[in-house]
Amino acid sequence: MAIVGPTGAGKTTLVNLMMWFYELDAGRITLDGVDVTSVPRRELRSRLGMVLQETWLFGGTIRDNIAYGRPGATEAEALEAARATYVDRFVRSLPEGCDTVLEDEGSNVSAGESSC
Repeated sequence: MAIVGPTGAGKTTLVNLMMWFYELDAGRITLDGVDVTSVPRRELRSRLGMVLQETWLFGGTIRDNIAYGRPGATEAEALEAARATYVDRFVRSLPEGCDTVLEDEGSNVSAGESSC
């Protein structure tokens, strides 16, 4: 499922409510007929994903950034994720490949590179 709409339409608010970042003060939100407030937050959040419009990278290796959502990912899984997202060509062009260390917010790569 995707939630799309113009700026100011309430997409972020809806996602924040759906992921139970805010307490509901009226109504209810259900996913597949299950009220989200009846599911432990940790379980609910482990089953949902969010792709933000803006690129966000943290200080660490490219591999760390790729595998961020899957602690313990193997080298092969990280490389497969890079291929699936078309980042592998860029990563292979770097002298250190997946071991390239990024500064906070990826400030040592260009905006075009960090969003490929």
